[in-house]
Amino acid sequence: MAEEIIIVQGNGTLEGEVAVSGAKNSALKLMAASLLGQGETVIHNVPRISDIDIMGEVLACLGARVERSGHTLAVDTAQVARCETPYELVSKMRASIAVLGPLIGRFGQARVAMPGGCQIGARKIDMHLVGLEALGVHFDVDHGFLEATTPKGLHGANVTLEFPSVGATENLLMAAVVAEGRTLVENAAREPEIEDLARMLSAMGARVQGAGTSTIEVEGVPLSSLHPCEHTTVGDRIEAGTFLAGGALMGGPVTARGIDPAFLRMALMKLEAMGCNVDAGDDWVTVGRTRPLDPIDIQTLPHPGFPTDLQAQFMLLAARAEGNSVITENVFENRFMFAAELGRMGADITIEGHHALVRGVPRLQGAPVSATDLRAGAAIVLAGISAEGETRVHHIEHIDRGYEDYVGKLVALGADVRRAPADALPSR
Repeated sequence: MAEEIIIVQGNGTLEGEVAVSGAKNSALKLMAASLLGQGETVIHNVPRISDIDIMGEVLACLGARVERSGHTLAVDTAQVARCETPYELVSKMRASIAVLGPLIGRFGQARVAMPGGCQIGARKIDMHLVGLEALGVHFDVDHGFLEATTPKGLHGANVTLEFPSVGATENLLMAAVVAEGRTLVENAAREPEIEDLARMLSAMGARVQGAGTSTIEVEGVPLSSLHPCEHTTVGDRIEAGTFLAGGALMGGPVTARGIDPAFLRMALMKLEAMGCNVDAGDDWVTVGRTRPLDPIDIQTLPHPGFPTDLQAQFMLLAARAEGNSVITENVFENRFMFAAELGRMGADITIEGHHALVRGVPRLQGAPVSATDLRAGAAIVLAGISAEGETRVHHIEHIDRGYEDYVGKLVALGADVRRAPADALPSR
């Protein structure tokens, strides 16, 4: 398939309602958890994005049958007999390491390619391994693969995570639910996606308490007592936050439906602090603006702090604010690559370590830019909508990983945005 780009004609328009898709970061882990059900699990509200397709391929490689009907996935893991995932798939998506915990839980062993071929060391996969080792898992590294065995079986343990890692918490949960005895996970991640996973595991027969708090307690049950279930994925708070940031940037108002406002509490507080009007109901949020944006200071932190996945979108807002803002990235070290692309459009951003000093400018100008990652890609398209002239966004495969029909949803809100072959002629 020829490379596609997104072509944006800046018209400064984003107004109306958008339906939020199911959470990517939840659906991927729910699919992995289906391995423990040993039958057909049905998951509703699953977004149509490339990351979901890759996880489907991972499960199919293990022997599962994965069928989609609209936004519903049926995942039948009854015939899964393999416990090895290939590098070709894992290298495409780090989240595929999420099958490690359920494979260990189901088979007592697993052979999983290390994400991106990374060696055990500085990467955060260390926390997954340390936690699982406490449950009785032994790891060896063999030619880029993690080989997990349980010489004495899985057993409960008290585990304190060095950092509230979402992935490590999820892998621990999916192994602990079938470990003999009680497992206590302290300094656990508190993201809504953890609660969603715990709800599905409970529906499968697991005994989990405390998900959504920093202490999760799991009482292990025999694997044979777990069963398939039917579950609906929570709304995607990051997709919602992206469109709401667009409403703040362009003035809106933009309403995101299908999301619990509590998932976005810190982001909504920051939008209000920047001078936006925020209104919310049980499953919707509206953001608009009638006056200039005020500058803001933001520090990304694990939930319920400000989400790192909304940092790029808020850096864009800060770039158009009247005054100087400071953004501190505490979660991912490479999240500031977006600043250089925004700089091509006229933003004034200085990076010092994990701090970004953003001096607001009165306007942005269309330019050729690249999506450096999933969230930065979504944000740079918003920048193009607010900019003067034409913006061409390259490497949009990053956006396709996590946003279902992003262009279509933006067009429905009034933006002048389209996908085109990379060699499409410039507009005149």
